[in-house]
Amino acid sequence: MIYKARTIPRELEVYQLLNSRKNLLDYERKHLYALQKGYEGELLFDSMTSFIKADCLILNDLLLPHNKNTFQIDSLIIAPDTLYIIEVENFEGDYFYEQDRLYTKIPPQSEVTNPLIQLNRSESLLRQLLQQLGNSMTIQSYVVFVNPEFTLYQAPINKQIVYPGQVNRFLKNIRPISLKLDNSHYVFADKLKSLHNPNAPFYLPPSYQYEELQKGIPCSYCDSLEFTTKGPYCYCLVCSKKETMEKRILRIVHHFNVLFPEIKITTNAIYDWGCGKLAKRVIRRVLQ
Repeated sequence: MIYKARTIPRELEVYQLLNSRKNLLDYERKHLYALQKGYEGELLFDSMTSFIKADCLILNDLLLPHNKNTFQIDSLIIAPDTLYIIEVENFEGDYFYEQDRLYTKIPPQSEVTNPLIQLNRSESLLRQLLQQLGNSMTIQSYVVFVNPEFTLYQAPINKQIVYPGQVNRFLKNIRPISLKLDNSHYVFADKLKSLHNPNAPFYLPPSYQYEELQKGIPCSYCDSLEFTTKGPYCYCLVCSKKETMEKRILRIVHHFNVLFPEIKITTNAIYDWGCGKLAKRVIRRVLQ
């Protein structure tokens, strides 16, 4: 049972919005691609959790504090007798494992971040947090590779790794023989949800200024800024899709708030952000 749904990471959303309104630098585009790839892998894993038949609670995308540290858990599965920490990876291609390091196999070979290091840190901090909360549940942690095009050579068999072909079988095996969730599990899950901090300083945002961003109201289907209005609807001049003015205004209000949370949302601010393409009276009505 999904007890905390996954939402798009703020860092990814910021980069996606900037990509539609300015020319990103090469390293920024590469970072955007990596963020998108990771998020797609997490969504793929979420679709696989439907194979879990056990009585359990699934909390996705947790950012938890402990002793002035913040640690991230992609998915936490609360089973009656065990907590499963899942670090989801969407690596694609051939890699090899050597002396606790991970490298790309195709030349030029380069080292990539070993997800087992992140996993071990998260497990350690979660165990400390459990002690603080008076919880003594057993913890098992795994790195789950979800991309079917991924191959890892030379990996020791004693590492907590689940390969793409093993994921469904791994999830099906989360099945206690007789135990069931009780109220204490829900209380614990609620406590973790309350500790989750979506605004934790987990990344350094790219540098950008309001003046350098292209203004307008992008289409939700193709990101084109070209549209015409007829009655209560907006019609994209590129893909011909239509949506209500209200939906389009609410979307750019959200975009504006993500990129500039410190600026007050007003009719004039949204009118300028939309490049004056919609009447102020319409914007004012929607904001009201």
